[in-house]
Amino acid sequence: MSLELLMLGNVPVPQMAERAKLAEKHGYDAVWVADERFYREVYSSLAVLAMQTTRVKLGTCVTDPYARHPALTAMAIATLDEISSGRALLGFGAGISGFTELGIVRKKPALAMREAIQLIRRLLKGETVDFHGEVIGFTNGKLSFKPMRSDIPVYVASNGPLGQRMTGAVADGAIMEGCGSVEEATAFREILAQGAQKAGRNPNEVKIIARLNTCIAANGKTARDAVRLGVARMLAAGRLKFRTAEARGLTLPAEAIAPFATVHYASGAAPYTPLLPLVTDRHVDAFTLAGTVEEVAQHMVELKSAGVDGFIIMPFAPEGGTAEATLADMGSKVWPLVNKHG
Repeated sequence: MSLELLMLGNVPVPQMAERAKLAEKHGYDAVWVADERFYREVYSSLAVLAMQTTRVKLGTCVTDPYARHPALTAMAIATLDEISSGRALLGFGAGISGFTELGIVRKKPALAMREAIQLIRRLLKGETVDFHGEVIGFTNGKLSFKPMRSDIPVYVASNGPLGQRMTGAVADGAIMEGCGSVEEATAFREILAQGAQKAGRNPNEVKIIARLNTCIAANGKTARDAVRLGVARMLAAGRLKFRTAEARGLTLPAEAIAPFATVHYASGAAPYTPLLPLVTDRHVDAFTLAGTVEEVAQHMVELKSAGVDGFIIMPFAPEGGTAEATLADMGSKVWPLVNKHG
């Protein structure tokens, strides 16, 4: 089991470094930074975090095969691995942020990720590569330095069936945003296993990670209220596909979300505020980690029993509190309770 931190890059880099050090102090295993346009740049931020920490692993959560050519990603992640003395992780996804502004069209995202990972792994091994896929191309090139490690772990974030099967086939770990229910975790594990088995892999080789917005407070309702708007956005925007949500009555009415169909990704969560009355605590509990120390610990134990191997949390501040307090409480109070359950 692993406890991991996600940061967006929406605060100054020195503050990100302080949060990374706080995570390391409180027993986190990894710190991830989002490759999110147009916040602080991911690799330069991670390099600073590497210089400010000694133990936690450091990764991109997530970069994509479109905005940056996969060969440049191989170069960047190998450089980060060198700077951090072998602590780099490569988090990969299909991307969306900034694509409209940059004029990027996502072509065959599951295939693009598969081809990108193939290319990156070969480059990290020091090979000269001539690669011509359906989406990704690279002509007779290689890295001009020897990476510290040829087997930097690759994690793929996907909430769609094609991407998840591909993840099961090729990745070291699978990340799913909003995977906060036992039912969804079970379905996630099953579809990853399908991809792994088709590729002749043992499904247990793929680490399953739930990526969840998180808030902890003495009052459970206060904690849930802090992440409720994010759930409204998640359900209304429709970018994430949940296999069990509709059957369990955890979607929002089509007529309620229709007016939000044209909301731009970069607008954030604020435009979804009118939907808040429709987002119940049951919705919040299905897609986040929020509540008291004891409630969140029990929730994590249940997800662990469903096959979740680790948690990437994005800490939120409850009213009158701070995100740093949620970060610290998770490591010092919640995580010990989770680990008591084996």
